[in-house]
Amino acid sequence: MNSHERVLCALNHEEPDRVPIFFGASGVTTMLGQAYDRLKAHLGIDRETKVFWRALGYSLLDEEVMERCHSDARPLIPGPPPSTLPRDISESEFVDVWGLQWLRHPGSLYHEISVPPLAGATIDDLDSYPWPDLAHPSRFEGLADRAKAIHDAGHAVVALSGISPFEFCYMLRGIENCFADLACDPEFAEALLRKLTDLMRGAVIALLEEAGPHIDVIVTGDDMGSQETTLISPQMYRRMVKPLHAELFHAIKQRTKAKIFYHSDGNIYSLIGDLIEAGIDLLNPIHVAAGTMGDTARLKREFGARLSFCGAIDTSWVLPRGTTDDVRAEVRRRIKDLAPGGGYILSSVHCIQPDVPPENVLAMFDEAVAAGRYPLAL
Repeated sequence: MNSHERVLCALNHEEPDRVPIFFGASGVTTMLGQAYDRLKAHLGIDRETKVFWRALGYSLLDEEVMERCHSDARPLIPGPPPSTLPRDISESEFVDVWGLQWLRHPGSLYHEISVPPLAGATIDDLDSYPWPDLAHPSRFEGLADRAKAIHDAGHAVVALSGISPFEFCYMLRGIENCFADLACDPEFAEALLRKLTDLMRGAVIALLEEAGPHIDVIVTGDDMGSQETTLISPQMYRRMVKPLHAELFHAIKQRTKAKIFYHSDGNIYSLIGDLIEAGIDLLNPIHVAAGTMGDTARLKREFGARLSFCGAIDTSWVLPRGTTDDVRAEVRRRIKDLAPGGGYILSSVHCIQPDVPPENVLAMFDEAVAAGRYPLAL
């Protein structure tokens, strides 16, 4: 069974030869640049690190590293959209295609949004704002050939869709303004969410028209959770965001057989049923350090017949602070909880940070291969 077959088997809720692994298949399953530099040095690889989202420093992993770590998928990444907005302000500050101004403070690993461009906007301003052309054909040229090459090499294709209407709402507006809009000015909130949904729907349709038949998993996501609970109430989600998610996921399912990967950090237990109803197939990252998300056996028991899981290897304590034995025990625990009957793809909870020892990274993936063989013997 090759990697492509392994991933499809697991996502069809059947048991493959072993639990599949996603490493470097998307931003949330890769490594931060500095972390990747440490891993490459440990492996004796001397090559420049490339990133595919400048603000967050997500690394584009080298083929030999993904092979060493047994990754079963490869990313399919559209190009940047045409926009009049991008510019560098300084070495640590820039404006992106959305008009978001990003600043990296001294000593920080990440850029942060310093100026949300729609903070003072009105509904009328939404029509005149210089939105990026997300559906421009130049973004998707060559992706079908790239996807075919990934399949020919025996790997699964994981395509990045850019679908995150709720996140972009609070990034463009500013999180305090966004939440105030949802509660006190729903007309503006709905107008902005509508605009973002339309832009993202056009983009994903263009992506699928180019490469849809060759895509196995399509990445979407909106961070809906904090460490303890959801960012907005389930009732507000159902009223204002869920219909847009359902619309976007329906547009995907009309055009491809690919499984819909949905990413949200935090404790989103109360939204999982809604997300399944909206159309997701694969939930990531299973933020096990966030509230009730840590009970992975419960998640499998309650939702495993309708949902697959990706992630669950703890990045809060085990990977950065645990021993290699702790990492291996964590891998075995999550496989035992989530992998019976298929429906589990192993990955770290989020992008691996620079404080994670390279030995722990390798232990995670090596133990996944050793302990993840079906029939499971845990």
